[in-house]
This record gives sequence, C-alpha cells and structure tokens, in this order.
Amino acid sequence: MLTRVDLTMDCTDPDRLATFWKIATGYVDEPPPQPFSTREEWLATFDDEDDGMGGAWLHHPLGVAPRLCLLQVPESKVAKNRLHLDLRVSGDGTPTQKWATILREVERLLRAGASELERFEGHHVIMADPEGNEFCVA
Repeated sequence: MLTRVDLTMDCTDPDRLATFWKIATGYVDEPPPQPFSTREEWLATFDDEDDGMGGAWLHHPLGVAPRLCLLQVPESKVAKNRLHLDLRVSGDGTPTQKWATILREVERLLRAGASELERFEGHHVIMADPEGNEFCVA
C-alpha cells in the first residue's frame, strides 16, 4: 500500500539545488531519520559504491505535498526531463491578474538562479533550475 510519494531528482550539487528549490517552493530541510542526528551520519550507514555522494531532502513545512529528494550523481543532465514540476501560483482574479502573478513569480525565480526557456503568453512559462531541470510556472 502506498504511504507517501517522493519526487527524486538527480543532480551534481545537491546543496545548491536545495537552496534554489527551498526558495521556489517554500520547502524546508527534512530532519534525518531517527536515531541519526545528521544526514551524514545516516548516509555513512550505506555500504555503496557511490561512496562520497550526497543528497538533500526537502519537505513541505505542513507535510501537505510530496517530499523532494535531491540525489548527487557524477554525471550532469544531458536530456529533457520526462517528468517535471509545475509550480501553480496564479490564484484568483481575472486572466490578466493571474498572468501578472505568474510573471512576478518568474522574476523571483530568475533572481534565485532559474532561467526562462519558453513563454506561453497568458498561460505558463517553462523554466529551468540552476542545473537545467525543467519546470513550469502556471
């Protein structure tokens, strides 16, 4: 039986990406699993050939959305994402007001290190995080 959905993203710099995604989503660092006091202590328990690889684990402060796991891998991104995040921000108002809200969020995310890839006027903007992972603001 399903107990939870996590979204996992490979990356080369989990700390940098965690900083971006905390700004983008309002997520916070997830504490390490019990009985560990740090993530490093927890990671050290794995006998894995990817020794030295790290990660970052983020969750919604109220627990109402999927956890985001950012796992360090040695290779950089080379192809388009098959799965991407949609950040829904438009809320209420007229179509013009909703579009203005989307554009304000796009500007905020650009300042945080994202890049704009494509704009669909009045509807959504395709963006990329600092490592090139696509996401939409709608």
